[in-house]
Amino acid sequence: EDLPPPSMDPTNEASTTEAPTAPDHQPEHSQTEAPSARAVLGELKVSSVTPDSVGLQWNIPEGSFDSFTLQYRDAQGQPQALPIDGGSRSVTVPGLSPSHRYRFHLYGMHRGKRIEHISIDVSTATGEPEEPPSPSEEPQTEAPSTEDNQPEHPQTEIPLARAVLEDLRGSSVTPSSVQLHWSVPEGSFDSFTLQYRDAQGQPQALPIDGGSRSVTVPGLSPSHRYRFHLYGLRGRRKIDHVSTEAVTASEEPLPSEEPQEEKPKTESPSSEGLPARAVLEDLKVSSVTPSSVQLHWSVPRGSFDSFTLQYRDAQGQPQALPIDGGSRSVTVP
Repeated sequence: EDLPPPSMDPTNEASTTEAPTAPDHQPEHSQTEAPSARAVLGELKVSSVTPDSVGLQWNIPEGSFDSFTLQYRDAQGQPQALPIDGGSRSVTVPGLSPSHRYRFHLYGMHRGKRIEHISIDVSTATGEPEEPPSPSEEPQTEAPSTEDNQPEHPQTEIPLARAVLEDLRGSSVTPSSVQLHWSVPEGSFDSFTLQYRDAQGQPQALPIDGGSRSVTVPGLSPSHRYRFHLYGLRGRRKIDHVSTEAVTASEEPLPSEEPQEEKPKTESPSSEGLPARAVLEDLKVSSVTPSSVQLHWSVPRGSFDSFTLQYRDAQGQPQALPIDGGSRSVTVP
């Protein structure tokens, strides 16, 4: 059907000339599915901006979506698509360029079809990520001194509503990404900031929504040790902090050639297969565009902590996509 072209075009909508083409899906939906179960995508707005990332938030005033897709063009003009879980109401777009204007298009999906669409223009911040990343080397010693906020805050807000950040740990590692989890046993935070240095030693800062308890850090280098610092913020004040270290996997996901055959035979039965058997079944394609594929699967018995989707790109390079253990679908952009 005519869905594929918009996956490339919507990011062209920065010119505002092609915007009307993508929303063709809205009329289409209103004739087919809207009468039975109308889903409405509300206001798309900016929650945070750094030189290399943008945080976006939206609401769903009516109905629900199976998933979302965020589309935009990078600084080189290449189309990008970011798959988002249907339960999410916020996303952080990483890997952007400083002082660059982006047009983001958020699509609400139902059964593989785009049925609603909203857009927003955002410019990334200038210069380097704000000063705080420099303490990412030794946050325990420097952060309190450079951020007078931490000493001040305990006297002002913490007695009123204490917030505690604990237990930052890595849950899945690939050659190019690390998934981190944490807990907030007491209170709440408005937002989080994850700080680390990349393989070239440059400070990076990743803004995270205050309701999140996990994040996948993309764009890392294989076989490299990273130290991650997670800050809990109230407003712009850092009021708690935890750190962890993680080493990315070596770049040889050769099992990607035959993951289904080798792993169940060797690993599952010997380690976890006997005490609690978990079954993975029925991997199938639900939608295809020129630049993405959406996959679905089922877990008829047991459960998994997480999933990893492996494949080779058009250049033959192995790729690995970490997926949350509760997911049953993913869009490969």
